[in-house]
Amino acid sequence: MRRATLALLPAFALLVATTQAWAGCGCGSASADCGCAAASSDCGGGCGDAAADCGCGTTTKTTYVPTYETVMKTVTSTEYVQEQRERTYTVYKRVPRTEEKTSTYTVMEPQTEEKEVTYTVHVPTYEEKTSTYTVMVPTSEEKEVTYTVMVPSYEEKTSTYTVMVPTTEEKEVTYTVKVPQYSEKEVTYTVNVPQQEEKTGTRTVTKRVPVETTRTVTVNTGHWETQMVEVGCGGSSDGCGSCGGCDSGCGCESGCGGCGCGTRTVCKRVWVGGCETKEVPCTTYECVTEEVPYTYTVCTMVPEERTKTVKVCNYVDEERTKTVSVTKCVPEERTKTYKVCKMVPEERTKTVTVTKCVPEERTKTYKVCKMVPEERTKTVTVTKCVPVEKTRTYTVTTYDCVPEEKTQTYTVCVPQTVTKEVPVKVCKMVAQTVEVPACGGGCGGCAEPAPCGCN
Repeated sequence: MRRATLALLPAFALLVATTQAWAGCGCGSASADCGCAAASSDCGGGCGDAAADCGCGTTTKTTYVPTYETVMKTVTSTEYVQEQRERTYTVYKRVPRTEEKTSTYTVMEPQTEEKEVTYTVHVPTYEEKTSTYTVMVPTSEEKEVTYTVMVPSYEEKTSTYTVMVPTTEEKEVTYTVKVPQYSEKEVTYTVNVPQQEEKTGTRTVTKRVPVETTRTVTVNTGHWETQMVEVGCGGSSDGCGSCGGCDSGCGCESGCGGCGCGTRTVCKRVWVGGCETKEVPCTTYECVTEEVPYTYTVCTMVPEERTKTVKVCNYVDEERTKTVSVTKCVPEERTKTYKVCKMVPEERTKTVTVTKCVPEERTKTYKVCKMVPEERTKTVTVTKCVPVEKTRTYTVTTYDCVPEEKTQTYTVCVPQTVTKEVPVKVCKMVAQTVEVPACGGGCGGCAEPAPCGCN
């Protein structure tokens, strides 16, 4: 905010200075600033001496040139100052509160009582019984038994058999052996010998070449100009304001007719626009392709015949003789004696003991158990659950919200009005006297007004 106010101060000072310049050249003060008093004396109350001298000559004209001065101006700005303030706020706290409560509840309590119960018991009773049963009693007796036994009997026999008996004899055998024989032989073979050879070729190379061209551009040639403009003192553009507002020394009705208020020259900044077309040099790069020769080395393999001496092995057949042992099997008859066993049946007698089972009746006495029902009485303890009401006391905790006031310090930015002196550029109009050529349009009627603009 402060920076925006300071930025607007020069524009505000320029507006005030322009307003003062316009106010200084009004109709009310025309005798002092615009030179109306002098004009009345020069013009001679209207036409003056112009009737006597009606030729062309020079006249003096007063113009105002703007000059800028730096003036210290008092301005008011707003600044913000930090100020510590306090505020009170309420905080609610939860405060625990304990109270006792009573409640009634029912409990099932066990109670014991005695009771007589009748029950039936099966009592065992025993009685004796007699039964007859048959038993197989074993008896032993001796008996002669005849049986047949196979008894072995041996006899000798003679048999003739043939046996192959091996006999060894020596024999001369002729066999052929391959004997190696070495001889030297010349062999011709081909070898590839590398040779380097230079060759010439071309390759395509791309280069970036600068090209100078021109380009047409439009340039903004607008600028600010200060122009001298004549405006009427009464506020109208034609130099003649309302007659009721002219209180200068010239009067409202002069010999020239109409209102006699003059004009004043003011300084006006005007923007003069313009566009200009220019040719601007521009450098562009184009890709140019060209064939460039170069030399490269090629390795070629050249066949070359060479000779070498090698050893050759040939195998020659050679007959040799050796003595070997040969085994032959010759048949030979032989005789052998062997025993032959034969089983011959033979009857024999033996005494054996034979056991037989003879039935025999016997008597036995045994006890029989019977279960006889019998009623008995017993006292039993029975437990029953009886409802019993009880009372208990318990503690309940509740929380109450209690308000509590607290104080907090915070910072506030308070605006304050500060008066400062700021340098402002003011435009003042300085009067300058300039001689200009003037020609009258006839003495009878004052065709052109005097330079002062009052008649």
